[in-house]
Formats: sequence, C-alpha cells, structure tokens
Amino acid sequence: MSDFAAPRPHTEPVTGTGGPKDRKHLVEQIAGWTLTVVVAMLIVQLHLM
Repeated sequence: MSDFAAPRPHTEPVTGTGGPKDRKHLVEQIAGWTLTVVVAMLIVQLHLM
C-alpha cells in the first residue's frame, strides 16, 4: 500500500476561464471592495478603532 492517493480523473466542467465575456471576476471585485468599505465604516461609527 502506498502513502499517496491515486490521482482522480478530472470530471467537472471547467468554467470561468477569464475570457473576454467573463465579467464574474469584476463583479466579485466590486462586491468585495464594497463589503470592505461598509465594514470599515461600521467599525468607525461604533468607535471600535
């Protein structure tokens, strides 16, 4: 018996390749920065920093 697991074949379809029509990355970036700003504003309003 070996110490390493056997590699599994890749069966899931590959999505989100970052092509010119893939705007999911941009939406994720905008949502992430918006959440960061909202949390920072909440911290300042509650005088936690």
